[in-house]
Amino acid sequence: MAERPNPAPGSVTGQVTGVILAGGRATRMGGDDKGLIPVNGRPMIRWVIDVLRPQVAEVLINANRNLDQYRALGFPVIDDGDREFRGPLAGIAAGMRAATGKYVAFAPCDSPLVCSDLVSRLHAALSAKGSRIAVAHDGERLQPVFALLDRSLLDDLVQYLDGGGRKIDRWYEGHGYACADFSDVAGSFANINAPDEKQALERRLGPGADQEETKI
Repeated sequence: MAERPNPAPGSVTGQVTGVILAGGRATRMGGDDKGLIPVNGRPMIRWVIDVLRPQVAEVLINANRNLDQYRALGFPVIDDGDREFRGPLAGIAAGMRAATGKYVAFAPCDSPLVCSDLVSRLHAALSAKGSRIAVAHDGERLQPVFALLDRSLLDDLVQYLDGGGRKIDRWYEGHGYACADFSDVAGSFANINAPDEKQALERRLGPGADQEETKI
């Protein structure tokens, strides 16, 4: 298993489990598993792992197929058993169930430019409002799969899913979520949904490019 980073004294890192969501069907990518699609020679999810890992005490991967390939990356893989593909909330529930931290931070596998202070900024927003949920906002729209949740919400989320709930925004709204401003790094939420978007990102990155240098 991959080594865990040492949390900085006084930081929230030691209280947070990071979960990367890789359970979607990727229909616009021809059904290929997006997390495993290479971007400049590395699986897309690897870009996310490398940035999220220093921000949390542990990293988990939520996936519903190609489980052995994801395990080969060196992190626990959580299969949510969702063969109906009920959306990201099923993966969020699975991640919260497997997490050990007080908080669980989520990011999708198809956003390789995720920013290096995602978790601390989400936690600051959560603490300022006294909420149990913080969600990223890029200045124009909410980014609901970039979120920090208190793990105590698991039972409530399971009840929502069991009752037929699927809309992530509606569940958030029921808990008075905190909105975290990321308008200064809006480009960090760019996600890859189609082959032409992947090609455009690779051209933008260039060989050996650093993630932080590519954000807008």
